[in-house]
Order: sequence, then C-alpha cells, then structure tokens
Amino acid sequence: MRYKRFDRSRLKLLPLAERMHDMNLSGVLDPAVYHSSYESARLAAVAERIQSARRVGRPVIFMMGAHVIKQGLSRYLIRMMEQGWITHLAMNGACVIHDYELACIGATTESVSRYISEGQFGLWNETGEINAIVNAAPGMGFGEAMGAALQERNPPNLDVSILAAAYRLNIPLSVHVGIGQDIIHEHPGFDGAAVGRASYEDFLIFTESVSALDGGVYLNVGSAVMGPEVYLKALAMARNVARQEGRTIRRFTTAVFDLIDLGDELSHEAAKTDPRYYYRPFKTILVRTVQDGGESFYIRGDHRETLPKLYELLPSTP
Repeated sequence: MRYKRFDRSRLKLLPLAERMHDMNLSGVLDPAVYHSSYESARLAAVAERIQSARRVGRPVIFMMGAHVIKQGLSRYLIRMMEQGWITHLAMNGACVIHDYELACIGATTESVSRYISEGQFGLWNETGEINAIVNAAPGMGFGEAMGAALQERNPPNLDVSILAAAYRLNIPLSVHVGIGQDIIHEHPGFDGAAVGRASYEDFLIFTESVSALDGGVYLNVGSAVMGPEVYLKALAMARNVARQEGRTIRRFTTAVFDLIDLGDELSHEAAKTDPRYYYRPFKTILVRTVQDGGESFYIRGDHRETLPKLYELLPSTP
C-alpha cells in the first residue's frame, strides 16, 4: 500500500450506558396528544396533493434527514405509513443510528462538543451492532436488513422504530449512506464494501419508486444535500427509461420542508451570484425537476410544527 492507513484496532469503544444523551423517549411526540398551531395554505395544498395521489394509486415518497427523528417525530411517520399516506421512506445513515438507539435503549444524540474533545465521539459498542447487521445480510438493502433485524430482536422500544414499522408494513425504506459521514464508520467492524453494496441496493429500490412518480408526490424534509442529490440522479435514470418506453415523468408535486428563508419568488432558480443558488433543495427540487409539468411548494418552519400539522390535515385513511 502506498499510503499509511489508520489502525482501527487501537480504538477504545465504550458502552452506551456510559454516554450522556441529549434526547430520550420523553421527547418523542404522541400524535394523539400533541397538536400543532402551524398554519399555511401551502401546507394545506401539499396535503391535498398527497390525498389526490393516493386516490389514484400514485406514490408518496418521503425523504428525510436525521433531525426529523431528533425532533421527536417518529410516531408521526409510523402513523402516516400505517394509514397509507407514505409509500416509500428514504433516509440518511444518521437516521438509522438515532432510530436504532431509540428502539434499543430509549435514548439517543450524544454531545458532540463534549465527546469530540474527549476523543470518544461516536465510539460506542451497541451502536456498532448496525455494522454487524448489514455485514450479515448480503443481498438485502440497508433499510430492509435493519428493519428485519429489529423485528427479530424485538428491543424494548420497538414501537418507536421507523425502520421496524416500514419492514412490518412492507413499505420500502431506503438508506442513502455517504461513507465517512456516520459515527459507525469509525468502528473497527465497519465494512465499506458491505455498506456500499447495501446502500446501492437501496438506491436502486428508491429509483424504482421514482420511476412511478408521475402523478405522485416527493417530500424532502430536512435534507439539504443527500435528499436533492439522490432524488436528482434517480429521476434522471427513471426518465431515461421512461423516454425509451414512450412515457413521461413530469406531472408530479414536490415539497421542501426546511427553515431557511428563501423569499417569495420560488418559481425560478436564483442567479449564480445569489447564495440561494447553491442551496440544492431550491434549484433541484423546487425548480429544475418540476419546470415542465409539475408543481412545488416550500414549507418553512420547525419540523416539530410542520409535520404534525401535515399529519392533522390528512384523514385517517386515504
């Protein structure tokens, strides 16, 4: 080997029982109790588009970043899957970690500032079990492997696991990993080839869902890079095949849920001299991919308010 590698065998991992957590089950909201005061005509329109899509059997794809879980919204996504409103759930690797830790120990989210200074950030034994699960599941996607393992292991808080719920409901859940971005990639048991294969299986599963997006809805919630980039490549592949078959994938709805103030003019992408041009959800999801037949909505607000309100705007069954 030309370049020296870091020796992972020298790492010291500690049990999660020794870790301080910033979130536990008390922060997971109960849809039967919590009600959002958020009001938005745009959000009401998104809810109507979701209902219209499901009435005609079209997909609703929900792409998310990890803050959705950290904001205590797992039960909302589980309910929306159970009620038939979400037909495909997609997430990054951090979502898997938070979901797995909540299911297993009822707590998650370590203090980065504390543990990075101690050299302990991310190096916890139990979380590394995710690596072992994926390594032992050749031929399965990352999401399916995790859902199956959680259902089999039946941890104490299985009811708050999005991964387990999707597997139980037979709803595709894809995990889109950027190697080096998640704490489990620090671990000696991490196998880049196994995770890369599993995550690529999920990318193909995701692309298959996008292939049916005409007439459907794509929601990007709290993902500024992974969500728009994975969606963009999947849509390119899906449209390539559709064009060969004499079909189009153009008449669908997209929505971005985030906090950034993008202004009122969202029908055209910003100029390259405008910092908003480099915000991928704006130019990719709200403009470029819907400019020839689709429509888009920007829902600005705290996920803890916007997603519960979306749930409340949808009836209990499609």
